[in-house]
Amino acid sequence: MRQAKATLSHVLDEVTAGETAVITRHGKREAVILSYEEYERLRRVPSLGWFLANSPLDDGDLAETPRRPARAFRDEPF
Repeated sequence: MRQAKATLSHVLDEVTAGETAVITRHGKREAVILSYEEYERLRRVPSLGWFLANSPLDDGDLAETPRRPARAFRDEPF
């Protein structure tokens, strides 16, 4: 974080050139800096819930899969 503060202008130049910057604090990843263009692109990705709710599939569009019994749980290691 200290390095990012000291070189923020350089970090912004790299980010706008397509790179991402990971900010760490005490060796732990805390944040990512990315270009506004990349942020907007990622923001437009629909959620899985939206995708499923708006799916054009009708009943019967997907093949039925045969139901098989679940495998028995084994206590011994593999």
